[in-house]
Amino acid sequence: MKLKAAFIFLAPEADFHVHQTTIDTPQVELTTVGVKNYADAVSAAVELEQSGIQAIELCGGFGIEGVAKIKQALQKTTAVGVVRFDIHPGLNNQSGDELF
Repeated sequence: MKLKAAFIFLAPEADFHVHQTTIDTPQVELTTVGVKNYADAVSAAVELEQSGIQAIELCGGFGIEGVAKIKQALQKTTAVGVVRFDIHPGLNNQSGDELF
């Protein structure tokens, strides 16, 4: 069975309906999605889950609070993982928790 996974990253002007792409390999179908804030991240994660995504990895810009919002919005069967930075270079060396 092919794994359907997604990676969600934070980018200030991203529109998750526009800024996404999918790479399809024999074992993994990976969708990458850019979002501008935590609210859009939650919406994107729910839509991804509804489309059959089984695992979602969040970029290092997501702080503890952002990860919790995603986890709370999804079914327990959807795996959520995190790349970890205390501060993220793409967010002016801040955590998403400080920004959103």
